[in-house]
Formats: sequence, structure tokens, C-alpha cells
Amino acid sequence: MRIIAGSAGGRPLKAPPDGLRPTMDRVRAAIFSSLGERVPGARVLDLFAGSGGMGIEALSRGSESAVFVDENDLCVRCIHENLRMAQVEAVVQTMDAYRFLDLYAEEASFDLIFADPPYSKRQGDTDHSTLLATSLKLAAALKPDGLFVLEKQSGGSAVAESVFEILRCKRYGGSEVLYLAKK
Repeated sequence: MRIIAGSAGGRPLKAPPDGLRPTMDRVRAAIFSSLGERVPGARVLDLFAGSGGMGIEALSRGSESAVFVDENDLCVRCIHENLRMAQVEAVVQTMDAYRFLDLYAEEASFDLIFADPPYSKRQGDTDHSTLLATSLKLAAALKPDGLFVLEKQSGGSAVAESVFEILRCKRYGGSEVLYLAKK
């Protein structure tokens, strides 16, 4: 795993703790290629941040700022190490993503929001994709012309009842990346 492009391009990223699934380099490269000129100067939120790869890639490519949110202490340590290695600064919050949205996400404060939540593996697991896609707090935190990029399990739950409009959907093996805008 490495930073694809920008000021820290080519530098390796430390992987999150065992059992977590970081976004593959080729998927991250495709996402940022499609985002193009949305990235420089953007204010970024990286929910379920894991290694911090998405937000660090954005910072490396010229984003103004990034906020990383993850409740796993090992992931938070990994994010801090990756930020130091990339020589970029950001805010890192150790807390549940939904709690962050409820308590700290100000209205229209982010140009880009990335989320790569855990996939449901068993019956009864939390369906984070649906919760995020229907979150009024998340929608409020996104600027009117902003973009929400959600990585979810292919064939997983649909986000038809979303507060977002699906602009594009791309499949990469067992993952789907949805590009969502406010309705």
C-alpha cells in the first residue's frame, strides 16, 4: 500500500491492524483520477478511516485540510504514523463516525467525504452503507456541490432510499464505489 500521487507520491502507507480491509491502491488511484480537480483546495472528511489512505491521498494531491475519524485505537495510531511519514498534518478523531457527525460535523463544512465502513459479514451486522446513505447529518455536513464517495460491498444492500443521488457506481472485485451528491 502506498500513496499514489502528489507531494507524498510513492511513499508507503502502514496497513491498519489485521482483519481490516484497506482500499486497494488501484481502487484509490481510480477514485482520485475520477475526482480530478475536485481535490486541490478541498476540505476532506475520511470516516471509518482505517489507515487514513483516502484522506492522506487527498492531502498529498493538494486538499486544504482533512479530518480522519475512526474508533479503533490501533487504526488511529496507524493514521498518525502515516501522516508523519507523508509529512502532512490533519485532525484525527478517535470516536464512532456517527457520533462525530452528530456532535462535530458542521453544516456544509466538507467538499469531499470518504467512507469505507466495515462490510456486513453475518446476519444482524450493522449495515453501515445504508446508515451513511440515509444520514441527514452526513448530508448536512457536505457542501451543496460536494461529493460523498462510499465504498461498500458489491451486491450488498441497496441505497435506494438515500438522501443522496447516485452519480456513478463502479465495481472493483468484491467492492463497489458509489459517487453520491445531495439530492
